[in-house]
Amino acid sequence: MNLKQIERVKKISKGDFISQYVKKQIPVVIEELTEDWPAYHKWRLSYINEIAGDTVVPLYDNRPVNHEDGFNEAHTKMKMSDYINLLESKPTNYRIFLYNLMKEVPTLKDDFLWPDIGLQLVKQMPMLFFGGENSKVFMHFDIDYSNILHFHFHGEKQCMIFAPDQSKYMYKVPHALISREDIDFDDPDYEKFPALKNAEGYITNLKHGEMLYMPEGYWHYMKYLTPGFSMSLRSFPKNITNLSKAAYNVFIMRYFDIMMRKFKGQKWIDYKNEKAIQNTHENLAKSA
Repeated sequence: MNLKQIERVKKISKGDFISQYVKKQIPVVIEELTEDWPAYHKWRLSYINEIAGDTVVPLYDNRPVNHEDGFNEAHTKMKMSDYINLLESKPTNYRIFLYNLMKEVPTLKDDFLWPDIGLQLVKQMPMLFFGGENSKVFMHFDIDYSNILHFHFHGEKQCMIFAPDQSKYMYKVPHALISREDIDFDDPDYEKFPALKNAEGYITNLKHGEMLYMPEGYWHYMKYLTPGFSMSLRSFPKNITNLSKAAYNVFIMRYFDIMMRKFKGQKWIDYKNEKAIQNTHENLAKSA
């Protein structure tokens, strides 16, 4: 894969952010956007344990998608205090994914400021993500094609992202939002997945308080280099084509996939994984 470092700025004006990055759909890291937030000083795992330790949270691991799983269905649940103790004691694959902890613990809303950065952010959806050392979030893109502001806290996290026009190389699973789950994006098997050699993307390591802007429909693969957590704020897509794709995903695609899992079981999952390779290699041959 051809990866380049994501551009970085210390601070940026609203006008420059929109004109240089949002309109051009180019990612950027803003390093000092959160320095005036209470969260910048408070948001460590110990603080989350203190204010949300008794909250029971949904956890995900790296097991392959199974036909018996619901759409984004958690694999297990645990008290936040027990989960944080696990994170701090040893590496673990268990992650908290796309979770509105602020609904359970409203005081967290007092710790951050909604950025005045030119995007109309969805105020009902500040989502949190937690992971242990070396835990990974499979390569995927978001169902709603939103513009994402992704803030990281407590530690360091590696982010690898690809624009939507790279989908032809990503071994996208049909009727899903993911690449094939057996691809190791840290060390791809180019004999089995040769199209990845052509993929052009971006990479960066986010440290405490830094924010990554991910444009509409970008693929992303995340790896926690240390235990830590992140928050995503989102703005609905401005591109009308992406907005229609989002509507299709939300109202048609996911329900069709759930129905097919119910009626065809694991054969449906296996069929989709086979089609991911077939479709990608056919597209690769056409472009050769």
